[in-house]
Amino acid sequence: MAENQNKLAGSGCEVLVPTEDRKPLHEIERSIIKRYRKHIWSKFIKAIKEYELIQSGDRIAVAISGGKDSLLMAKLFQELHRHGNGNFELEFIAMDPGYHPDIKQLLIDNCKYLNIPIHIFESGIFEITSRIAEDYPCYMCARMRRGALYGKAQQLGCNKLALGHHFNDVIETTLLNLLCSGNFKTMLPKLKSQNYEGIELIRPLYLIEEEYIKRFIQYSGIWPLNCACMVAAKKIGSKREEIKELIEKLKESFINVDLSIFRAAQNVNMDSILGWEKDGKKYSFLDFYHE
Repeated sequence: MAENQNKLAGSGCEVLVPTEDRKPLHEIERSIIKRYRKHIWSKFIKAIKEYELIQSGDRIAVAISGGKDSLLMAKLFQELHRHGNGNFELEFIAMDPGYHPDIKQLLIDNCKYLNIPIHIFESGIFEITSRIAEDYPCYMCARMRRGALYGKAQQLGCNKLALGHHFNDVIETTLLNLLCSGNFKTMLPKLKSQNYEGIELIRPLYLIEEEYIKRFIQYSGIWPLNCACMVAAKKIGSKREEIKELIEKLKESFINVDLSIFRAAQNVNMDSILGWEKDGKKYSFLDFYHE
């Protein structure tokens, strides 16, 4: 791939921008339902149907970070709206948390090339998190980003906010909670917002493996944004990266271990666990032992 390579001053990141090898838009769109039909399109449709993510009359805010996951998600929604189901509306929203100007321009250029009509709004989250949560910026940043996206979705009259979390995010979150927090909790395909009335968060990439998202982006020739936070760039490694590596090592000894982790959250045997929490109230197996 012919590329221009620019190191952004003060950001600690390198941005590789394709100059010649981007596929034509019609080929990128066609690849979703042809080349990647089995591993991307079919799993996108399956998640929507299995978890009832879209209903007639929905107005969906599709959150675009500029990363590989959200760019694919935007194109999937456009294909669904164009060819499969047009009884819902779409708004594509992109929050600028304080990107370097060149990073922001890359986001704009990619969306323009992919024909994704984005509403860009500023939040200043990078500056805030670097000031109040320097040691643990990612957690605070994620919470603030979510709130900003909910707020924008509400402002645009949307009843749903779509985020680009995929299959690997789900199993990594499950293991992170198990190994680091001492609880069994996964990332759900949808949930109702507790702070923004009438808005539901949905995750339509829930069943799509990250490997095929990477393949799609590489095929398209688009260079997506990675995390462009200057604070996070100074941190070496993360617990999520360690979990990702752990899963890869487990695959060497256990067949389909990633799928087993995923399915574990579907097959919880309530008769064989010590305790659980429901609607904020904790229960013990002893509460029902003598029934």
